[in-house]
Amino acid sequence: MDTVIDAAEAVRKGERKATEVLDQHAAAITAADDKLNAFVHLDLDRAREAAEQIDARRARGEDPGPLAGVPFGVKDLEDCAGMPTSYGSLLFKGRPPVAHDSVHVRRLRAAGAVPVGKTATPEFGTVCFTSTRAWGTTTNPWNLDRTPGGSSGGSAAAVAAGLVPFCTASDGGGSTRIPASFTGLVGFKASYGRIPHPRAAPSQTTCLGALTTTVADAARHLDVAAGPDDRDRASLPPPGVVYERAIEELDVAGLRAAWSPDLGFAVVEPEVAELTESAALALAETAGLQLVDRPITLTDPVRTWLSSGAGDLWMDIEPGMYPERADDMDPLSRAIFEATADLGMPRYAHIVQRRAQLEEEIASVFDDVDVLLTPATAVPAFAATGPMPSQVAGEKVHPAMVVPFTMVGNLCWNPAVSVPAGPTEGGLPIGMQIMGRRHADATVLRLARVYEQIRPWPRVAPRPFGRSVA
Repeated sequence: MDTVIDAAEAVRKGERKATEVLDQHAAAITAADDKLNAFVHLDLDRAREAAEQIDARRARGEDPGPLAGVPFGVKDLEDCAGMPTSYGSLLFKGRPPVAHDSVHVRRLRAAGAVPVGKTATPEFGTVCFTSTRAWGTTTNPWNLDRTPGGSSGGSAAAVAAGLVPFCTASDGGGSTRIPASFTGLVGFKASYGRIPHPRAAPSQTTCLGALTTTVADAARHLDVAAGPDDRDRASLPPPGVVYERAIEELDVAGLRAAWSPDLGFAVVEPEVAELTESAALALAETAGLQLVDRPITLTDPVRTWLSSGAGDLWMDIEPGMYPERADDMDPLSRAIFEATADLGMPRYAHIVQRRAQLEEEIASVFDDVDVLLTPATAVPAFAATGPMPSQVAGEKVHPAMVVPFTMVGNLCWNPAVSVPAGPTEGGLPIGMQIMGRRHADATVLRLARVYEQIRPWPRVAPRPFGRSVA
């Protein structure tokens, strides 16, 4: 499968037609998606019209853009004009297509990318596996019994299987990085506000993004998608950097880095800890990072995140959906609505205070270091249909402890990426997380690029899909 950049440059140079690139990927989707269930909606006719327009622009001597003719999937939490948005929920399934693109998708189209369909997500993006009453179960191309993660699970499955070169993703607690870890992809979560939203959400944790097979593809996506929009009051000014250039040129030697296997509270499978520590040490040595022996002990970000994001779900639903249609909800989504329906102001204030405490703690970490290295997840991919395995940490038992590392970046707005640290003995990918201080997106991507060069990984899962795991 071509990378995003390879496909786009071939179309821009006239070496390939956008329609030919589309046909290649349409054939891959037809051949394999019945095993994966990555897409919940396809519109290849509309995609062909867009590809033909790209070819017409190229024939007129125009530059179709940095993503010229690249097919991509749109996560089903995000609007794409001409396609329905179901949020992975029976509450919205069957609705007509939406009329407008999100800001993010509109920028991708303007750069020449061609949307082919919507990718599966857990209901309202609430959990880290992708299995819903609305659309069924999405599987991991590395092993069809395992999940590709969530909530960008359909996007991860599609890219890791080579069905399309990239897909949009979003990350409110790890929903880009967790699937990247489980499927061997690059999953970059930018600083909060780097890519604008159509509207601000109460928790202000979710960042739009993409899942790609290379760091360069992630950088090109960010160059296209970044920049302010007045619809999002938290959107950042123009970054003032070309990320595709920065990943090759930025000087990171001498930056201070800390490795933490657990952030002071998590429980990690030994094989995951071993793989990711090896990856972290290799990166530090090659990049010339100064390893700082600094203990990292944070107020449990899992608990803080679980209590802070419920407001986003209440904004996703419409009047008359809860409690009237609670029986149509998936059990985990329904449980969140039930637990927060009568949330009072004193409890809400306590949630805000706990998040503020975590923000102070992570700010103190970045007073001492420039980069924080951790595992991306505590476990490899688990069963495709769930449930999330419970992890025990002291007296705490909670299934979200399988993904304890990603939520810090969402709560505190730090950029972070998951890159493949290697396969387990059973052949499942595992990711290392690289996190930087707020707004240091270029540093995080540059370090990911350095690591990619010293430890290249398979860009897509081996065929045939679904090999057994020991």
